[in-house]
Amino acid sequence: MPRLFTGFEIPATLGFELSLKSGGLNGARWIDPADYHVTLRFIGDVDHVMARDIDDLLSEMHSAPIDITLDGLTSFGGDKPRIFAARVRPSSVLSDFQADQERLMRRLGLPPETRKYVPHVTLARLRGTSSAEVARYMEQSGLFLKRSFSPQRFALFSAKESVGGGPYVVEATYPLL
Repeated sequence: MPRLFTGFEIPATLGFELSLKSGGLNGARWIDPADYHVTLRFIGDVDHVMARDIDDLLSEMHSAPIDITLDGLTSFGGDKPRIFAARVRPSSVLSDFQADQERLMRRLGLPPETRKYVPHVTLARLRGTSSAEVARYMEQSGLFLKRSFSPQRFALFSAKESVGGGPYVVEATYPLL
């Protein structure tokens, strides 16, 4: 059974820039830049029939152009941070597109996503890292220059069985019209 999710790929040049932020944070398992992405909808483990149905529905999606702007660093997990990430500036076009995918997945009978959508690019998964260490790291890592890109497509990814954080495989891509 494949474990699937949808998202936007990160351009290679931007991935390289983000990878320069890696290193020097206790307890961080840094994500390979080739696996950087902005998740739209985590789907989970599905059988091959459901995967085919998901692919069919995603191929019918359309969107106005979407601009993705990375505007800072952040972490998730509060006092026990689990994720270190580049923050994506929320936009109504991005939120609407993500909500459309949520509706499609629910139409297929998949359970609703219970977490609030917070777009980001995971740079590292954290274990045993304190919030103070993350704050200190962000302070010492220097100025984060905003970077933007306009994806021409979104992708259906599969995750290899692992602890998390890749490697990911692009199973299909869908143009943004």
